[in-house]
Amino acid sequence: MITRRLEHKIRKSLKGSSSVVLLGPRQVGKTTLAIHITKSLSAVYLDLENRLDLIKVEDISIFHEENSDKLIILDEVQRLPEVFPEIRGLIDKERRKGNKTGLFLFLGSASIELLKQSSESLAGRVSFHELFPVDVLEFAKRNTAKTNKLWVRGGFPESLLSDNDEVSLIWRRDFIKTYLERDIPQLGPRIPSETLNRFWTMLAHNQGAIFNASQLSRNIEVSSITVARYLDLMVDLLLVRRLQPYTINIGKRLVKSPKIFVRDSGITHALLNIKTYDDLLSHPVIGGSWEGFVIENIMAVTSSTVKAYFYRTADGAEIDLVLELGPQQLWAVEIKRNSAPSISKGFYIACEDIKAVRKFIVYPGQETFKIKNDIVIISLSDFMTEIMSQE
Repeated sequence: MITRRLEHKIRKSLKGSSSVVLLGPRQVGKTTLAIHITKSLSAVYLDLENRLDLIKVEDISIFHEENSDKLIILDEVQRLPEVFPEIRGLIDKERRKGNKTGLFLFLGSASIELLKQSSESLAGRVSFHELFPVDVLEFAKRNTAKTNKLWVRGGFPESLLSDNDEVSLIWRRDFIKTYLERDIPQLGPRIPSETLNRFWTMLAHNQGAIFNASQLSRNIEVSSITVARYLDLMVDLLLVRRLQPYTINIGKRLVKSPKIFVRDSGITHALLNIKTYDDLLSHPVIGGSWEGFVIENIMAVTSSTVKAYFYRTADGAEIDLVLELGPQQLWAVEIKRNSAPSISKGFYIACEDIKAVRKFIVYPGQETFKIKNDIVIISLSDFMTEIMSQE
């Protein structure tokens, strides 16, 4: 088992909150992590996709009464959102007895629905965490070969730890098929799997591009409104990142549409039939794939209070990632695939536009050093360590 950095935070939350929500896409390792954490605790685990377990919580009050001395873990809780209001009453009852922490641990694969239900019903009684796929610091650190392996296969544990690239690719194709044919229909939307597969693949082909609903709608022969609805769904399922533009009033024409990334690089490559590192090096998506990979790794270690954007003007001034750590605390991050990165004039102009207090170029090398205008050339692992130190 790969040690997950989030383990410490969840343990801490269970000691300080009545309930904890752990979000993440399917197969990212939520259940494995939860069971590992609770080995030393008295806990009962229920999978709400299991019919028998679902019956057990039809009356959550009775189940809780029979297991009042245990941490109750409910997996795939988005399947039963109506349970939250009743759980609120149970938590308040336990609080009056003096039992204020570690009552429930919820695991879920659909962010918006789960957040909506739990935040409305359990306000002040819940702590939220998102488990990202395995990242560079958890798996590779400064090892270039392992970093490349993680980039090609992505961070879903079963894909990453497969015996070889072919087995890994088969797992990811099955993952995609399962989402399209089973998981998404279970959540309610009646979308033809073939159409959604084409949409997902189009996003992969355009990894890191500005979202253009009209172009995508023409390519998959649906309306722009339908394309926007598909995108919302993929974002809600934590499969796609919608990176919003950073906008300021500086008298320049700014790009105001979001950039779109398939969040896991391994899923991107599976959608495009990229099996090996050599295949990736010769594929046109390599630049967008690397940019998305770097952004997801950075977001995996960034505090939930930090806001992420990109910046682009109509004249070509651009910053790949803008991190807002606080008022007047903007970090500009340019992402380069070249091991000897060159810096464009547009990056300098963009940094002046937003008044960036720190400027970084993240590249595939392992050295970290400063160049003119206080720009730091830095490895991905070192930058992740740097952003973590700001908490």
